[in-house]
Amino acid sequence: MQENLKGRLFLIPSPLGDNEPKEVIPEGVLGLLPKITTYVVEATRTARRYLSSAGLKGHIQDLEFHELNEHTSAKEVEALLALFNDGRDVGLITEAGLPAVADPGSQLVRLCHRHGIEVVPMSGPSSLMLALMASGLNGQSFAFLGYLPAKTDERRQALKSIEKHSSTARQTKIFIETPYRNDSLLADILSICQPSTELCIAADITMPDAFIRTRTVGEWKRDVPSIGKRPCVFLILAR
Repeated sequence: MQENLKGRLFLIPSPLGDNEPKEVIPEGVLGLLPKITTYVVEATRTARRYLSSAGLKGHIQDLEFHELNEHTSAKEVEALLALFNDGRDVGLITEAGLPAVADPGSQLVRLCHRHGIEVVPMSGPSSLMLALMASGLNGQSFAFLGYLPAKTDERRQALKSIEKHSSTARQTKIFIETPYRNDSLLADILSICQPSTELCIAADITMPDAFIRTRTVGEWKRDVPSIGKRPCVFLILAR
């Protein structure tokens, strides 16, 4: 009996904000979207809106959506394997930027590798790399640390350790925060880090009101910005 053919998993980038997709998504990716009818997404509503603005308006009802987010169980992720049967290709879309980077979609990517399903990454905007490019900090050696601890004492302790290692290794440290805690994180950075440590704040990347500035902690203390709930990437490099 012939083995059931498996489709491929396409990792499809999405805009970082309310951009028109054609402004930030490569033509090759936009051309692929009409060829895929099955999508695994972090949030169906957001994905439907993105695909509609990317040229699939009027065809959304023909698409099949399956959610994979922080609430998805391991058993539910495993069940997604059935989507690839009979050679069916599947698209993975996160809320913003690149799938599987600081994103629960990495569980599906790992599962596909375990089962010999081809994974195809597509080019698109990465808030982390765009922030690093624009920061002027060390692009030869850097580390993405994801989210820092939510509790204030643990976060401040983590910042001390991060700054110390950055200084020793001469390495740029990149991290993000849940938007409603942006200003609290910034306050901790300015309180904990040395005045000579360089800090880049990169908010609303690719958007018309993007804010990307690199200054020392000492300089930031004299002019503290209010980031609010804007999507933001923080980068530090200790001297």
